[in-house]
Amino acid sequence: MVFNRSPIELGFQQGFLWSTLSPIKTYMGSQIKDKEVSSAGYKVQALDRAFAVLDQLASGRTPQSLAEISESLQLHKSTVHRFLMVLEHHRMIERTGRGRFRLGLRLLEYSTHVLEQHDLRETAEPHMRRLVAEVEETAHLCVMDQDQIVYLNKIEPSRSIRMISRIGSTSPIHCTAAGRAMLAAYSPEAVREKLKRVILKQFTAKTISTHEELLKEVERTRRRGFGIDDGEREEGVRCLGVAILAPDRSPIAAISVSGPPFRITKQKVPEIVQRLQHCARAIQRDSGYAFSRNGFA
Repeated sequence: MVFNRSPIELGFQQGFLWSTLSPIKTYMGSQIKDKEVSSAGYKVQALDRAFAVLDQLASGRTPQSLAEISESLQLHKSTVHRFLMVLEHHRMIERTGRGRFRLGLRLLEYSTHVLEQHDLRETAEPHMRRLVAEVEETAHLCVMDQDQIVYLNKIEPSRSIRMISRIGSTSPIHCTAAGRAMLAAYSPEAVREKLKRVILKQFTAKTISTHEELLKEVERTRRRGFGIDDGEREEGVRCLGVAILAPDRSPIAAISVSGPPFRITKQKVPEIVQRLQHCARAIQRDSGYAFSRNGFA
């Protein structure tokens, strides 16, 4: 999108943007003198704060007030208000009728472009559609992002059940078949190191809640060659996952199949896993291994 603006207008907008985003002298209780921080430093810190505001709005399920955001970030209301003004101007956030703030639809536009530009998603889609046609259950393509998995794609059959997963959303690695499949591709030592930072939030009565038991489950996953989540993330949903590997055997992504236990029965698990493994190998072959360790080109 191109905007025809005069140099005067552009200069004013740039000056307004950075004067609005420039940090106040007091931040988190520390006194900062203007002469001690360069102009570039101010701008970087301003961007950090802008992202902190976005992160705060993303952390809740409902819109938040100026006071709530200010208290959570430990910043003065006037400072937070200036950030909110700029973010609202650029459609990064929206103001509700009650004067509260939520994430804006422009972020959704960005997420759509991220997915469109992700080569792995494009490469995997025909194989995922073939897999869904074969097993008649929902398939997910996921990558690991620290202690979460991110759903890059989701393809459902005509008889799908309602699930909480959606493209672009995340789930914890500790209670998902795809997450465990990717963890199992690492060495036991690397897994222990990764899990030190993982908080084992319990979602159902079946969710593994101790690191010791999770390490045992990852080892079982490594031995059998696939991950399984039997109602640990969502009650009434059984999920099977297989890692997609790079030439060095590190995980670049995972493919999974999810459905109700009365359809994904224990008797059907071997057949579904075999089709999952075939799908994962086909994606590896067609990708040409042109991806980095975390699944991104």
